[in-house]
Amino acid sequence: MSRGAPTTSIKRGAKPVKARKRQTGARKVKQVSVLDRLLKALPFTEAQMQRALTYAIVAVAGVGLIVTANLTGVTAEAHAQYAHLAAKAGFEVKNVEVSGIKRVDEFKVYDLVLAQKDRAMPLVDVGQIRQDLLQYGWIKEARVSRRLPDTLVVDITERQPAAVWQQGDQLALIDADGHVLEQISAEHRPNLPLLVGPDANLKAVALASLLSAAPALKPRVAGAEWIGNRRWNLQFKTGETLALPEGREVSAEALVKFAKMDGVNHLLGHRYIYFDFRDPTKGYLRPRPEAVPSAESASNDAGSGVAPGEEG
Repeated sequence: MSRGAPTTSIKRGAKPVKARKRQTGARKVKQVSVLDRLLKALPFTEAQMQRALTYAIVAVAGVGLIVTANLTGVTAEAHAQYAHLAAKAGFEVKNVEVSGIKRVDEFKVYDLVLAQKDRAMPLVDVGQIRQDLLQYGWIKEARVSRRLPDTLVVDITERQPAAVWQQGDQLALIDADGHVLEQISAEHRPNLPLLVGPDANLKAVALASLLSAAPALKPRVAGAEWIGNRRWNLQFKTGETLALPEGREVSAEALVKFAKMDGVNHLLGHRYIYFDFRDPTKGYLRPRPEAVPSAESASNDAGSGVAPGEEG
């Protein structure tokens, strides 16, 4: 070896020094998945989503049971299982909400709605409930819907009383279409027009159309009697009776003629009690008994004849 050459010495057994890892203060950032973002963007709470998922599970299970039942011929048993499953999950009728009631007996509505034996919400027949409600006289329309999980909602439209129908000794309230609402007693009869005679209620619409031909007389009519299932006798509030002919057009013409005569001569509320306009060519006026001299009363019982439009 030459003098002055650099030398290095290596110590045996010495381990190479490893570089220490550089520690940083940065924390790991939690990654938010696209699915999480979509769920947060939905306008539903987590509880609402869980409830909807429960509904879906029950519905799918029910459909599966019914399909299986139809294929295997055990439909009744499958329906029973579905009802049990739905009720166990909380889908059972526990509440009934009714709106639109003024005259209808509210307890009667509850009885009709809850009449079905099966209270499992998915199996409640809302269509049948509606039909049962429509059998009740006062109810004109009914809408029945489910509000899951346990409420039936019933919205009712009532009929309006328009007249009283008398048949023999029986009285009943009817609406403008002649639909019978309920039986009433004479002491509870309201201040409404009185229709008298068999099937007179079925002619309520026709009577309203007839009276519309003479609107000035309509508010003065107290009632009407359907005679022989073919024509009307009108009763006025001042006590007079007007006998009209058979036939819609002919009776309307006779009513208009009488209205014109009353407008000119003020027949109602004065000396006459009966007006017979069944003959289209002439009318008969019968005076009130107190307006006829006693010596002439017998000869005037049949009334005096007057051509329609002429002064009586």
